[in-house]
Order: sequence, then C-alpha cells, then structure tokens
Amino acid sequence: MTDHESRFEEYEDLFDPMRHDRSARRRRKPKPRHVPKKAPGEIIADVVDAAEGLEGGFDPTYQPSEYEAGWLMGSLEQFYDQQIITDVLALVKGGKEASVYRCAAGPATGVELVAAKVYRPRMFRQLRNDKQYRQGRTILTAEGRPVKKTDHRLMRAIGKKSAFGVQVEHTSWLMHEYTTLQTLHRAGAAVPQPFAANDNTIIMDYVGDERMAAPLLNDVRLGADETRPLFDEVLRNVELMLAQGWIHGDLSAYNILYWDGAITLIDFPQVTALETNPDAYGILRRDVARICEYFARMGLPRDADALADDLWYRFGGNWTDISLLT
Repeated sequence: MTDHESRFEEYEDLFDPMRHDRSARRRRKPKPRHVPKKAPGEIIADVVDAAEGLEGGFDPTYQPSEYEAGWLMGSLEQFYDQQIITDVLALVKGGKEASVYRCAAGPATGVELVAAKVYRPRMFRQLRNDKQYRQGRTILTAEGRPVKKTDHRLMRAIGKKSAFGVQVEHTSWLMHEYTTLQTLHRAGAAVPQPFAANDNTIIMDYVGDERMAAPLLNDVRLGADETRPLFDEVLRNVELMLAQGWIHGDLSAYNILYWDGAITLIDFPQVTALETNPDAYGILRRDVARICEYFARMGLPRDADALADDLWYRFGGNWTDISLLT
C-alpha cells in the first residue's frame, strides 16, 4: 500500500456505513464523533499550520503567500530531502490547476535549474471537465503502474467518489503526465526531461535561464527563416506522440515554449489514448487546427483538415473508418 492510499483509507472507512458491524458493537468500541465540515478559512489555517510544522530546514528563497505556503512546502519537502532540489527560487507561472516554480537543482539531476509543477489542492483549484480525455485511459498509481480492475477496494472508492477515490483520480491525472513525459523524452520528443514525481508534483527540466522562463510560442513573433522549420518540428512531435499511441489533447501555441530558436511541448495531463478513446479523431483534428492557426498568423498557411486526416490514416485510420467520424 502506498503512502497516499494509507493516508486516505481512514477517510474512506469513516464514511462507510458497514464499518460498525455487530461484532464491533459487542466489543463496545465508541462510535465515531460526528466531525463537522470545516469552513474554508479553517482548512487554510490547518494547511498553513502544517507548513510551519515541517522539519528539515527547508527555508527557500522564494517566499510563498499565506494561502500558498502549506501545499507548496508540503509538496516540495520530499524533493528537498532527497536533494533533487536545493532551493525554490521563483514562481514562474500560476494557474488554476497547477503552478510552476523555478528551483535550484541538486547534483543528482545533472542540471542547474529544474521546474517544479505543483498541482493545487482540490479546495483551491477549479478542475476542467476531464471526462473526455480520461475515456479509454487506465487509472495509474502513484508509482505510475496501472491499477488492476480486480482491486475492488480502490475501484469502489473511485465509484463512491470518497476522499480516497478522489485522491486516486487526481494522482492518476498527474501520473499520466509524468509517464508520458518519460516515454516521449526517451523517444526523442521535444519535451522537458522528467526527474521525479510524487502524488502532487512533477520535477522536470527547466526551459529558460536564471532571469526568466521561456515564453509561450503564442507570445513570440517568429522570423521568416524560423516559421517552416518550427512548424515541421511541431508536426514531428505530433507524429512521435501518435507513434506511441497518444494525442496531446490540448496542443496549441499556449502549450509550447520557445527558447533560443527551439520549441518544447508542455502540459500533458490530458494526454488522450489514440486507440481506445472514442473522441480521439476529433481531439486530434482540434490539436492540428490550433497549431495551423498560429503558423498561419506567422505567414505559413496549411490545410489543417487535410493534415489531420493524413495523420489519422497513417497512425489510426487502419482500425477506424474515418467516414464514420465526420
């Protein structure tokens, strides 16, 4: 049993009406007290208190806000103890689902800077509707392994939407991003190298320098000599993903970084299964259309529908009649 399973099992048991059977009553165990639901302010105070109670001397250069401190320090302390990071230097990007921080890297990584993508706690973040992307995907454990369908306790928790079940789904969402980065980096894709992960954070290669992070491609005006080569590089990465059986699912110039004339694709939690997601064709067409829209603004018009159809025939069309999807 992993740490996150044991932490949340007590919550699952607390809300299970079968917990107090007759044998338990014969042993005269006291019934659990009703625990009133905490107000948001009380929850925040508990998180801040947890951060203040952390041991190990983790005192980063970056000073988080009061609301940020608890979940940030708790998420990163493990990597500090393991010397994967030695300091948190700056907030690079804040978001509803996750925030990214520039960190000084430990010697084991072989680099000077890493990015820590820290998913926000459920009480602070507004989740997108991710059902479309999860279709056909397995549920992953905190170790990145598929959950067995015979694990009835876990599957029941997910079905009941218990606290443990919700945490399992959250961890699976993050681990799909981490394992996809591992696979694509090994395959030669232009993605950040992932170094480590826990159930709330991914440590990966940082794109940029000590002064600034790489800008989004959407914020860059490409030179005439860059446009065609970078379009071809994006398409190469789309093909690499398809060859691995995946579609990015949210690909656009907002999820591509630009630095020193090169691109890096980011943000893979919604990665879509090519062969088992019934919406795969539509998701691929949308990804290709968004990329073509950006490069058309840069003076390189392309037929997005024709490109998407060609990719589908080459990587997925052999098992699905495309005429049924249009």
